[in-house]
Amino acid sequence: MSNLNDYPTIDIMNHLREIRSDLAAVPFEYREFQIMLRTTFKSLADESGRRKEVKEAKEGETGDTLAGHDSVAACLASMDEYGYEQVSVCATKMWSYYYHRDFILNSPVEPIGEAIRESGGRIMGAASYDPFRITKSLREIEHVVREYGFNYVWFHPLSYGLAPNDRRFYPLYAKCVELDIAVGFQVGHSAEVLPSDCGRPMLADDVAIEFPELRINLSHTGWPWVDEWCSMLWRHPNVYGDISGYFPKGLDDRLVKFMDSGRGRDKVMFGTNGLGLRRCKEEFLQLDIGESTKRKVLYDNARRFLALDRG
Repeated sequence: MSNLNDYPTIDIMNHLREIRSDLAAVPFEYREFQIMLRTTFKSLADESGRRKEVKEAKEGETGDTLAGHDSVAACLASMDEYGYEQVSVCATKMWSYYYHRDFILNSPVEPIGEAIRESGGRIMGAASYDPFRITKSLREIEHVVREYGFNYVWFHPLSYGLAPNDRRFYPLYAKCVELDIAVGFQVGHSAEVLPSDCGRPMLADDVAIEFPELRINLSHTGWPWVDEWCSMLWRHPNVYGDISGYFPKGLDDRLVKFMDSGRGRDKVMFGTNGLGLRRCKEEFLQLDIGESTKRKVLYDNARRFLALDRG
């Protein structure tokens, strides 16, 4: 087993639970999350379909999966132990496609802003976006970038039932170019049972062409449209992709081959999506890929994507 600290790492995709689990209860009263526990994350649920307590999980089955940390200090201790230089935490917004009333997830920005300061920038902030409240959302993004130093926006188009090339996302892309920050969004199907067609990676084609200065992350591998995901990363200089949302040992063979090739080695980024800082990194380092690929995916590509060398 490789020493985790031998590989500096940036987690490009994480959520509030990783730094403040006390503020990040999953809203299991909503149908989207109830179905998710019975299907995509059934190993994390008990027989009644409710989330297992971490202490009830079998050793090696969930580990630190979705457990998070109860404080920034505890998260920083884990980051030191497992060799993470920085973790990007998103103030995630998700709309209820089933209920069509407000958010089912709307993480606050203030605790993330406080974490950026407390951690000296090792915790990074990612804002989110609501295409149904465009002006309000853009104001919040500009505020957190200027006030707290957020350097990224990540959003979830599937929960709104909108494709990423929908006109309601274009004000966001223009704002990100103006602020010189990167943007990312879910592609592929969603763990929550939501309409999937708007998650096809090829729908990012228009965005990449029309906003050539915008750094774009196609998050969560694009599965089951892995070939489309690889195509977007290969042919657009401004398009990257992260492997968060899946345990590395379960990544599609096509994606792993692409990631370890000259076409993908400089464009794929590592992320955990809250599935465990230790487990995700251990599994990634066990993949049959080259040393150069491991180091670029774990660290170099995210530094370039987020323009951290400018800071």
